[in-house]
Amino acid sequence: METIAVGPEPTERRTIMSCLLGIDLGTSGLKAILANDSGRILASAYRAYSFDSPAPGYAEQDPEVWWRACREAIVSVLIESAVDPAEIRGLSFSGQMHGLVTLDEHGNVVRPAILHCDARSSAEIDEIRAAFSESERSEFFMNPIFTGFLMVSLLWVRKNEPENYARIRKVCLPKDYLRYKLTGIVSSDYSDASATLAFDIPNRAWSSAILNRLSLPRELFPDCDETIAPVAPVSRTAASETGLSETTVVVAGGGDQVMQSIGNGLISDGDGSVNIGSSGQVSFQLGKPFLNPALNSNMFCAYDRGRWIMFGATMSAGLSLKWWNRIIQQSSYEELNQEVGKIQPGSGGLLFFPYLNGERTPHVNPNISGTLMGFNHTTSRFAIARAVMEGVAFSLKDCLDICMGAGFLPERLVASGGGARSPQWLQIQADILGLPLIVSRSEEQAGMGAVIAAGTGSGVFQDIREAIGVFVRYQDQTIEPDPAAQRIYAELHEIYKDAYRRMAPALETLTIFGRRQETR
Repeated sequence: METIAVGPEPTERRTIMSCLLGIDLGTSGLKAILANDSGRILASAYRAYSFDSPAPGYAEQDPEVWWRACREAIVSVLIESAVDPAEIRGLSFSGQMHGLVTLDEHGNVVRPAILHCDARSSAEIDEIRAAFSESERSEFFMNPIFTGFLMVSLLWVRKNEPENYARIRKVCLPKDYLRYKLTGIVSSDYSDASATLAFDIPNRAWSSAILNRLSLPRELFPDCDETIAPVAPVSRTAASETGLSETTVVVAGGGDQVMQSIGNGLISDGDGSVNIGSSGQVSFQLGKPFLNPALNSNMFCAYDRGRWIMFGATMSAGLSLKWWNRIIQQSSYEELNQEVGKIQPGSGGLLFFPYLNGERTPHVNPNISGTLMGFNHTTSRFAIARAVMEGVAFSLKDCLDICMGAGFLPERLVASGGGARSPQWLQIQADILGLPLIVSRSEEQAGMGAVIAAGTGSGVFQDIREAIGVFVRYQDQTIEPDPAAQRIYAELHEIYKDAYRRMAPALETLTIFGRRQETR
């Protein structure tokens, strides 16, 4: 993996300070980051929100909630920084992926957005599988066919809400809605579009083969730009609502996994990262798309033409630890991390399977659930907390093994997300993955990726490499695997995989039973 050098001093074309705004639209909140062209963060703002679950397995959000959070965050950073809005040269986005936003002929929202973590569309997955042979699914989709992806959710709306489907004139991804509200243009980018299951990933275009087979009109799907491409200036209406200048260039942006890679400085072939946010990912940068016939990994377009990203994804990573801490209601995260450090590797024979919301890699099963095994009357809440951390890392190891099976043999990984803020969890990751980890000094890599895209697309920087050189720094310490812990975890990972194979059928049956009970 290439280490990006410290960037150059501002050049003459940047003698007058330019500012850049990155907006990161997440599932639980939106963050805005305002920085100058020397790499200094001038202000940031966060607005939290939640998603709705009107039925078991449903996950929805009103896009207007995102827009209100976006307006408020922009106003906040302008006030905090006291920056002249005319100094903000560019603005771009990182966004939660896969979700379905539906717009009518007037650009109004037809129904609440269906999110990536929604699990309602199992019947539509069966419909897709019936329409394509196994070889066609590998060739056309290049990704697991999973609930929560835009096209699967759109098929659900067509079948279950025909009156709403008839009103739809355009569909887009969550962060695309913010771009639309800021510019008046409904468009997407290749990275986010490639995560819809309706996209020809090698050729960077909507797939006529998929859309025709499923009788979906091409005109529903927006035009796309590269992540670092300028789209349009801020509209007069948006300027009046946010305080931004009409001279600010809105740059396309991308899905959070792609933007997080940029924010970690990962843009070259073979660069790899491990991320623990609400979900978790192990990802690698590619110069050409990779076809995985098993369809138990993801393949998306990256930040620019000729760039792709491959990753394995576990659905409930940081979410698992959040769940456990909510259950016990006794520990701060600081206390939790401190006490976890006192527990020996292996947690006394505990195993946690982090399948709280189904799983993508390597099992591709929305009808699986989590479990904890190996506990007894002496088991402490902190031993379980460590087992949760270890279980998430085992799931990420499964992701890494698939990527390594595709030929990626990294010397190290960049760690990011909430899991990189815990020294104990970092060490567990290094020990289980068996690789050294380095950590970015920024804790907001996706938002920083949006800042970098804004600077590149607006012309503040000559190219993305120059922008990364200014904004990306790594911590001095490298987290090295502990050989003794590695040996323990290697043995435990084999037990983990064998236990899953044995209990998966029962877990699936139990999950379906539980959902049936919830609907009564």
